[in-house]
Amino acid sequence: MSAKSKESLFDQKVAVECAKAFSCSTGLGCTVSDTKGTVLYEAGYGCASCELCAALGQGEEQCPRVHMYGMVEAERFGGQYIYFCPQGLNFFVSPILGTSGSEAKITAGPFIMVDYQDFVDCELAEKHCADSEAVLRILKKAPIISPATVSQLSTLLFMAVGFMNNVAAENKLLSVKQSDDLQSQISNYIVQLKETENPPPYPFELERRLLQSISRQEKKEAQQYLNELLGSILFSAGGNLATIKSRTTELLVLISRTAVECGADPTQSLRLNHGYLQAIPKLRTIDELCYWLSGVVNRYMESLFEFSDARHSNLIHRCIQYIGTHYGEKITLEETAKIVYLSAPYLSRIFKEETGSTFNDYVTTVRIEKAKQLIRQGDLRLSDIALMVGYEDQSYFTKVFRRVVGCSPSEFRKK
Repeated sequence: MSAKSKESLFDQKVAVECAKAFSCSTGLGCTVSDTKGTVLYEAGYGCASCELCAALGQGEEQCPRVHMYGMVEAERFGGQYIYFCPQGLNFFVSPILGTSGSEAKITAGPFIMVDYQDFVDCELAEKHCADSEAVLRILKKAPIISPATVSQLSTLLFMAVGFMNNVAAENKLLSVKQSDDLQSQISNYIVQLKETENPPPYPFELERRLLQSISRQEKKEAQQYLNELLGSILFSAGGNLATIKSRTTELLVLISRTAVECGADPTQSLRLNHGYLQAIPKLRTIDELCYWLSGVVNRYMESLFEFSDARHSNLIHRCIQYIGTHYGEKITLEETAKIVYLSAPYLSRIFKEETGSTFNDYVTTVRIEKAKQLIRQGDLRLSDIALMVGYEDQSYFTKVFRRVVGCSPSEFRKK
């Protein structure tokens, strides 16, 4: 176990005891790690012990990033978060808070919420693993837990970590730290405006460029436009705090809407923005507002850019799990998009980017693989198998099966 960092204010000994107790009582692996993803302690079978990435020939560099994304989401939305790793295993996390934000986190997992073979068939269908039996042996080290139980366990970990935090979570989780670079750039832009004759009252063009940069996920450009826009707001308002608050409110709403259009979870984005808008009236001075806004904007930018790949991976895993448990029912892109709070066109695009397959082709692949398993059993009628994998019309099922497998279901059974 690593030595406790001098800069860290959280009690690492207490965190380790918490992880030990949680792992022992639940049977789940439990990991204590710092804000950079460095593992400080692991109890039971955790991510550091998992061999699934290596067995699938996948690099492990994405795992720490996904776990950091989970911590950020937990900070934003109440102190607990359930998510998927790059290979589709499940985890949940709660951040350990200090005086200026998260100082560490406790992560529980890996585990899965479906049958082992269903996981292999659905989650790993596109990974083309050479030794499926070895993968299955590794996979069985992770326990199977029902979704309802996972939710309760996540709450239990949150309450245990809350004891260590020893602060009011609703106040601490909304706290943000000051960005000196952002403040400096805003100040410099205000100086430039003062030296300009007849500066515009409000730079709508800057606002438009900012939102365009956010929608294109151009972080550097968006940050620059944002700094200039904030400087212009502060200058043009002439020190009127009410006007600055009004402009700040408008800006936050615009950024929130753009985030949703870029694929952010609408429900979570609205909840986050609601909390920020409630905080604005409580700010008493321009300095206090600038200090607060710097942290808010940084958090927005972080959520939009830093973990976009991890966020997409998490959403796709949720879709894959849904397909894997509902392949016998009617599944549409539109209904699945609603489940993960995305528009159908956006889900279609990122699903193809993440899996290399269209949504409908993936559903078809899962259904036909399930049909092949049922046919091998040899004691079910083909008409029943067609219904069991989501095809009401047996002739259409036969047509799709032939297109995918290269022969009819009856020919496959003879082989």
